[in-house]
Formats: sequence, C-alpha cells, structure tokens
Amino acid sequence: MIIERHGAAIMSLSSRGLAMSALFHTEAFWLPLCQIIGVNLVLSGDNAVMLALAARALPPRHQTAAMLLGSVTALACRVGFTLCAAHVLTYPYIKCVGSVVLVWVGVKVFATETPAGAAASPRLTPQHLWTAITTIVLADLVMSLDNILAVAAAAQGQTPLLILGLALSVPLILCGSTVFVTLMARFPVLVTLGAALIGWVAGAMATTDRVLTAWLPTAAPLLPDLAPIGGAMVVVVVGTWVAKAGSSARG
Repeated sequence: MIIERHGAAIMSLSSRGLAMSALFHTEAFWLPLCQIIGVNLVLSGDNAVMLALAARALPPRHQTAAMLLGSVTALACRVGFTLCAAHVLTYPYIKCVGSVVLVWVGVKVFATETPAGAAASPRLTPQHLWTAITTIVLADLVMSLDNILAVAAAAQGQTPLLILGLALSVPLILCGSTVFVTLMARFPVLVTLGAALIGWVAGAMATTDRVLTAWLPTAAPLLPDLAPIGGAMVVVVVGTWVAKAGSSARG
C-alpha cells in the first residue's frame, strides 16, 4: 500500500515536470512572457526616471543598493496589485488619490535636488538610504497603476508567468536608472525635466479615474490635455519653493 502511494506520488511529480518542460517549449509560455516584459519596459520609462531621482542624492555606494532593494520590494507589491487589478482599479478616486501622492513624492524629491535644497540638506546618513527606498517603493507602485491592467492582460491569468516576467524586467529598469543617475550628474537640467515628468504622469493619471471619465468629455473636454501640464508645473514650482523655504529657515 505504501509502495503504491509513493509510486503514485512519483508519477504525479514526473507528469508535472514533463508538463512544465513541455510548457517551456510552447508559444503559450514564451509569447506571453515576452509581452509582459515588453509592456512593463515600455510603460516603466517614467519609473526608471523616478528611481534615478530618488537615489541620486545618496552616496554612490548606496545608490545601487537603494535602487535594487526598492525595486525588489516594489516588484513584490506590484505582483500582488496586478493579481487583484480588476478589483483595485474599479474603486472610485483611487487614481485621484494616487495622483496626489505622486505629486507629493515629486515635490519632495525635487526639493532636495535643487541647489537650495541640496545646500540645506543635512549630512547623509544610513537613514537616508531607507528613506530613498521607501520613496522608490511608494512612487513605483503609484506610477504603475496605469501599467497594472496591461501587464495583467498580457499574463493571461498565469501567476508564475507574471512573476517571472516582472522579475526579468527589474534588471533592465535598474540599468536604465543607473544611466539616468549618470546623466543627471552631468546635465542638471535633467533633474528638472524628470521632476516635471513625475508631475505630468500624476496629472494624466487623475483624468483617467473612473469618476472623472464619465463627465470630462462634456463638462471639461480640455482638462485631459491641461492636467498633465498643470501637474508638471506644480511639482517644479512647489518643489523649488519648498527648497528655498527650507534653505531660508536653516540660514
């Protein structure tokens, strides 16, 4: 009896292994996987900029650690969000709230990157590493709200495929963020453009909230075009003002 049970268990494991091996050699595996990676990379360009902005103020030896830990933590959270995407994004005002959070993150990051903010910032400590990681995770999740449905659709309900595809995207996004950090050090104007991009994404996201999409076409048809511009201006102007105010308070 025991031998029969062990034999059945071995046969079951063997058949599962053969099924997985067969799956790796089919279009049903590779095509959705490539779609997940492609969609995530195309839609995560702004996430790479956010990663670079959040990590740029750290010492070089901490930048990679912050981006890596932040990305891995955000990846785990994003997988969970994507699995319940159909429910999460149907709640009213969720994108409006996300936009407000994203503007706050953009202002906070940009304020420390302006000349006044950099001069007023205290000496960097290990605590700043965890602050940067928290900022990366929060911003990545908010900026990925619009990506979630596209990635979930590409996964076609296959959770292992979803996890693998998002995990393979992380190194590529990290490479992009590293390039952005180097470019921002050489061309400071990119810091302002990056902050403006965060505000742009926030403004655009707010106009796609299910509560607003019903009446925007008739009540405010120009708002979808003006909101991204307004969001970019808010982040840059308020971030500059916050940096100057902090500098004056310390000076």
